[in-house]
Amino acid sequence: MHKEDIADRYRHIQDGICKGLEALDGKGSFVEELWQRDGGGGGRTRIIQDGAVIEKGGVNFSAVHGALPDAVKEAFGVDESNFFATGVSIVIHPGNPFVPIIHMNIRYFELNDQVRWFGGGIDLTPHYIDLDDAAFFHGELKRVCDGFDPLFYPNFKAIADRYFYIKHRQETRGIGGIFYDRLTPEKTSLSWEEIFDFSCALGNAFVPIYAELVNRNRQRDFTEENIRWQHLRRGRYVEFNLVYDAGTKFGLETNGRIESILMSLPPHAQWAYDAKPAPGSAEAHTLSMLKQGIDWLSR
Repeated sequence: MHKEDIADRYRHIQDGICKGLEALDGKGSFVEELWQRDGGGGGRTRIIQDGAVIEKGGVNFSAVHGALPDAVKEAFGVDESNFFATGVSIVIHPGNPFVPIIHMNIRYFELNDQVRWFGGGIDLTPHYIDLDDAAFFHGELKRVCDGFDPLFYPNFKAIADRYFYIKHRQETRGIGGIFYDRLTPEKTSLSWEEIFDFSCALGNAFVPIYAELVNRNRQRDFTEENIRWQHLRRGRYVEFNLVYDAGTKFGLETNGRIESILMSLPPHAQWAYDAKPAPGSAEAHTLSMLKQGIDWLSR
């Protein structure tokens, strides 16, 4: 298993996801921009906007290399200078507030034969939490994980609960999902090839999972108040990505391409002063469920 083979397979996953999302949307299509990184490598940024379902979405592929900044070396606890990183990153912001935001990232990082790992995850950020949708989403993630290791889902869900947490708001970004980092054979019962297969299985599950959630909700009527709430929740999404998200920080610290890094931000968001939903409302119910440690499969 070579880094070039990993990058090539990730490219094919990007192609499949873009094709699937265009079919799901039925109107919008991706615009591609090829880019080169000054320090080495490059990628393909693909953006879809103003579709029938997707208001703004991005499916990025990158394979970059070069000198690792001192700040990143210190954070990783390594002395090596040259790195290679490749992956696919996705964020979809739907127009209908009853369709959830979804994010996925699968990636590989390498310094040398001894220092390398896989990372990634997928999480869901509903503007309005639906318990059946949450159970479906987490059930599908468990199914993918169980195909490789029965410990993956409970372990990676717990990590996602901790990671996708807006500390200054004391609320989770959404209903979580799974998240893993620095995954190696030493930390699992799997070989390098099997960990890579798990990474790809997660990538290939993206379209079927999201298509089901979209088709359950895309025809639901909504009001201006629903849109206002959607924009407030998008504001929370922005806060997390700009303050806490490790991928955003890595991209900025390694001289990444700004448009690709910030493609995760929604087209419209709001920050109303001291906004509080009405007691007993659907909005209040959603806020009450933005907590760590919820077992979505048993609700």
